[in-house]
Amino acid sequence: MSDSALACAAMSLRHALLGLLTVRPSTGYELTQRFSGSLAHAWYAGHSQIYPELARLAGDGLAEVVGEGPRGSRTYAVTLAGREELRHWVVEGEPTRTQRNETALRWFMLELLEGDDRRRAIERELANARAELVDLREAAERADALPEPSPFRPTLVLAERLTEVMCGWLQEQLETVPGRSDPG
Repeated sequence: MSDSALACAAMSLRHALLGLLTVRPSTGYELTQRFSGSLAHAWYAGHSQIYPELARLAGDGLAEVVGEGPRGSRTYAVTLAGREELRHWVVEGEPTRTQRNETALRWFMLELLEGDDRRRAIERELANARAELVDLREAAERADALPEPSPFRPTLVLAERLTEVMCGWLQEQLETVPGRSDPG
């Protein structure tokens, strides 16, 4: 990965963590769980990435340790400087709009496949998109069950709508495969 790609990845993780800490102070473990339950649809990060970034955020004065628990766990909270950094990033910063998306690249290549191969590839992608739609709907139900409204709920609505469109498009593509077999 290039230095600029690494910097972009670190900045996105940094701001994702600042956003989650803005919602509520959390331990690294809690952030990992919340990341996989909400932001994973937009950005993946595991605990091996989250913990070092938390240390950097604290070192840069953007987050602070506000509690310590068993086995050395630390609860972090966003600082005023961290809130300002997040605000600046969302409002004033220009995102890198180019990105690598292996799924989209595969979809570009679907037309290059013939018959059964194309059908199998589309069916796999459609099954994946439908499973993602189920996951998004479950995430929305969990968000709706929270005692306080989730600030990420509108984004779940967007993700659900986009995934519905992708499912429809993939179904259309499947229907155009020559010599189509029984859709079963």
